[in-house]
Amino acid sequence: MAMKIVFQGGAKVAAEHHGFSIQTDQPEKYGGTGTAAAPFDLFLASLGTCAAFFIQKFCQSREIPTDGIELNQTWTVDPATHLVTDIKLELHLPEDFPEKYKSAVIRASEQCSVKRTIEAAPTIETVLV
Repeated sequence: MAMKIVFQGGAKVAAEHHGFSIQTDQPEKYGGTGTAAAPFDLFLASLGTCAAFFIQKFCQSREIPTDGIELNQTWTVDPATHLVTDIKLELHLPEDFPEKYKSAVIRASEQCSVKRTIEAAPTIETVLV
């Protein structure tokens, strides 16, 4: 698998993959122009949207409406390292959500491949070619 990363000047960088160009920028306080999400924001968003996808597929396969389902993501940052120390996905289900599926929908969200990849702690290295 491969993805091409393109330097676009200033603080703008794009990732080209599967025919899409995913634009990023930095907020003005970090030297960017704030015209796109910051890469770290996309990292966090990939976790929440991946979990939501698995919740949505779970519901669709059981013909459970997703109206009223809400997923909120919060995280804590260590002030010394500036790294995220914990991430919480808060799933809010409507009152009429079937009781028998409540535990299962949480398990479905935990099948998110972004979450599972983070937990597997892949090796990341930069090499000169």
